[in-house]
Amino acid sequence: MFTSLFETQRAAVTVVVFIATFFVALAIGRFLKRRAGVRLGLLFRLFCLTLAFYAAIAAYGLHTNWRNHVGAAVVLLSTAFVVALVNRYVWDLYFEQRRQTPIPHFLREVIGGIIFLVALLFVLSSGYHAEAQLKGVLAGSGVVAIILGFAGQNFFAGIIAGISIQLNRPYKVGDWLQVGERFAEVMEINWRSTRLRTNDAIYLDIPNNEMVSHAIVNLHYPTEVHAMRIRVGVEYKNPPNRVKDALFRAASTADGVLAEPKVRIFLVDFADSAVIYEIKYYMGNHSRINEINDAVRTNVWYELKRQRITIPFPIRTLHVERRAARTVQEDQEEARTILRDEPLFECLSDAQIENLVKEASLNHFGRGERVIQEGAEGDSMFILLRGTANVSVNQNGSPIQVAALGSGDYFGEMSLLTGERRSATVRADGDCYVMEISKDVMAGIIRDSPDCLRQLSEILATRKMETEGVVKDAARPADQAAKETEYRATFLRRLKTFFEL
Repeated sequence: MFTSLFETQRAAVTVVVFIATFFVALAIGRFLKRRAGVRLGLLFRLFCLTLAFYAAIAAYGLHTNWRNHVGAAVVLLSTAFVVALVNRYVWDLYFEQRRQTPIPHFLREVIGGIIFLVALLFVLSSGYHAEAQLKGVLAGSGVVAIILGFAGQNFFAGIIAGISIQLNRPYKVGDWLQVGERFAEVMEINWRSTRLRTNDAIYLDIPNNEMVSHAIVNLHYPTEVHAMRIRVGVEYKNPPNRVKDALFRAASTADGVLAEPKVRIFLVDFADSAVIYEIKYYMGNHSRINEINDAVRTNVWYELKRQRITIPFPIRTLHVERRAARTVQEDQEEARTILRDEPLFECLSDAQIENLVKEASLNHFGRGERVIQEGAEGDSMFILLRGTANVSVNQNGSPIQVAALGSGDYFGEMSLLTGERRSATVRADGDCYVMEISKDVMAGIIRDSPDCLRQLSEILATRKMETEGVVKDAARPADQAAKETEYRATFLRRLKTFFEL
């Protein structure tokens, strides 16, 4: 009777252990699925049932050969649970959400396979005592493994390198890298290789093991802003500081060059035929490198031309100029014709105009360059001998084009005669050739002809009224005459003050 009671109690405990183990394991799985988003499927339910059965027979104290099979099933089925936890907490939460590192599906499968292989080896070695059989299997497969290892060396090296790139993230899609002598944008990173595209739309497919075996130059890390350098040589006769100022102005105004950090100029070498200077400038997205380098070099040519700074030919090169170029005398004659036809210079004699033209400077401006900048200080005026230019003013932060200039037009006379700041921006529409008349040149002529002051003040007053719309919109002639008299007096006073007369 006592034995029967003991067996009944043991059976009841066995049933309770089975039910409790199953529902506790199932409850843990449902909690992880609902609260943490762990993906559990049919294999997890089989694991719960097998675990409950194994716990029940262990509680009952039953020792049979098939108990090892049940234990092995528990261990193998538990790998599904472990893989689900790794996918959720390691790959999803830590790498993809916290470190913003996308993990390829291939890597997840490889790690899952390794976990299952470890569980299988544990079952075979501890549960079935199959050391002898395993040794034979491993020895027999050793030769095959060696052959496969050599055959897939590069393949698996690429995979391992791809995993390293995904985890360390030395670059990402959209970054620009320097690969050898090439600059290329990252288009795709997969488990085997990195695909790049150059500025010439040439695609490069480089195995990941080759990428990690060299220093990776990432031009977009930590930000897109990075420095580039261009070298230019000039003649020895030019003072370095004057050259540096010219190169700074040229590079700073090039389209695409960032205002901050500022452009830096370095004297880097005394070469055989030239002094070598290096322009260091900053840019954003590297995709515009060709356009920005072109803009910098083009501005450098025009600025050095204006400053009479020569980029020398190599000493060993014989340069023969056969083309008949326009002479300075022809350009000056063209300027004389323009000045004689302008009311602004009617008061000047032929000798004074001749002197004005000879003392003025002739300059080239390239397409897109600013000849004058709105709001800038100035004390000179310009005559457009050849080419076209656009006049714009700034309204609410945006440039608005207000006029177009062609050969024979002049601008900047208000700054020349009164010292006012530039009232508009004039930008070369194409390559332009202009004559610049400075305050010093004009001052000498006005001192010799003080009668010109009154005529100049009248012309400036008329232009001021036209600009303000006074002439067109005046309600009464008396008001118009009074305004004109006021402007004449004002400009006459300003002319005398500005030229110290």
